[in-house]
Amino acid sequence: MAVSSVGAGAGVLTQDILDKLREADDAQYVTPLKLELADQDDRKNALKTIDASMTNLIDSINALKDVSLFSERSTSVTGTSVEVTAAIKSDEQSFTLDVVNLATKQIEQSGSFGSNTDTIATAAGSMNLNIDGLDFTIDYTDTTTLDDLKNSINNIAGDKVEATVVQIAAGQYSLFVSSVDTGTTQNITMTDNDLATPTLDAKLTTGMSAIQTGIDANFKFNGQDVTRTSNNVTDLIVGLDITLKEVGVTEVVIKQDNENILEKIDSFVAKFNETIVELNSMTKASLDNEERGIFSSDSTVRGMESSIVNMITNTTSGSIFDFGFSLGKDGKLSVDKTILGEALDNNNSNVKAFFAGGTYTNADSSTVELEGAFIEFSTKVEVYTKYDAILDQMKNYITESTSTLEDRKADMIERLDSKYDTMQKRFIAYDIMMSRLNSASSMFNQMIEAQNTYN
Repeated sequence: MAVSSVGAGAGVLTQDILDKLREADDAQYVTPLKLELADQDDRKNALKTIDASMTNLIDSINALKDVSLFSERSTSVTGTSVEVTAAIKSDEQSFTLDVVNLATKQIEQSGSFGSNTDTIATAAGSMNLNIDGLDFTIDYTDTTTLDDLKNSINNIAGDKVEATVVQIAAGQYSLFVSSVDTGTTQNITMTDNDLATPTLDAKLTTGMSAIQTGIDANFKFNGQDVTRTSNNVTDLIVGLDITLKEVGVTEVVIKQDNENILEKIDSFVAKFNETIVELNSMTKASLDNEERGIFSSDSTVRGMESSIVNMITNTTSGSIFDFGFSLGKDGKLSVDKTILGEALDNNNSNVKAFFAGGTYTNADSSTVELEGAFIEFSTKVEVYTKYDAILDQMKNYITESTSTLEDRKADMIERLDSKYDTMQKRFIAYDIMMSRLNSASSMFNQMIEAQNTYN
């Protein structure tokens, strides 16, 4: 806005005066708005931190209010003969598996050919491949090679057998055909469909020999003999997937997956404490501006902090402290996992009822239906975290306040620009007028001086 001509005439109403007046008005009217905008920006960023902490907290709570968490199972295996996985809600149990022998595939080997590109027939025809009661027709011609036959078998019967050509030694190639599945039903036969005048090389029919016979798996379940066609056993016990690995004895224990529950408890405690630390810092009261929390005078955020702490001490489902939890003077939560682990081991149904709702059995054997502490926690935290709840409303309020302040600042700057544009024009006009008056005064003085000289 500065114009160098201001003050050029009289040297009284200068641009420097205008700049100082503008600085004073900016300090009085614009700077406070800028400070309010900076404060709103700080509050917005602080609220983002609170929102992230509260979101993490509700996520950790929801993981523990899910009743299916207490239906998950862990598997303990002592020994190397089997692997076992358990589906949710599988019966808790222990048993012994003694693997006598593994199920094997049927493997057939052809007679020897000089090369993998040797032809396998003297004329066009077809062969029948039979496995597990299924027939497959494999066509060939007088130009079909051993490799071609391998490819045809895999393309046509690949769901049931696997064919490959192996170089046994120099000038010795054999076709190997093995069953995909295991067990005694996987016998493989290959015959020429033209029995009257065979055209297929006999090394691929009568010359085939079994180098491994398909047999069933045999094992003992708690001493009881069991036979299966596969080493993967899914029909022995409902919910268990058993893989036989080697001969030997293995002890298996299926129980509730307490480690998973304890990990989720650790997560909840950590997220709870992170939230409390953030809220404590942001609501801290102090005469020192550097120490005072940005929401120290905000009743909503202070109420949030109180609500989060109070939900631990006030549940209709009972006392969380009975399960190893404790609350420090600083509002932080801790848990004795030895106490909680014993409760899970000795009475997991009561822990489940307390955490996620259900039937709780009292010491006198009477029962009561509980809502579940973590369901209550979820309800209380969602007052702040769910869509269009308190945190969303606070964010919207800050956004609206910021927009209003920006408008006020822009309006004030525009008004001051207009004011000082007008003042500048007036200063220039006054300056010109004063310059003219000074010129006239100088002329009159010269005339007076000249008249006095003549006298």
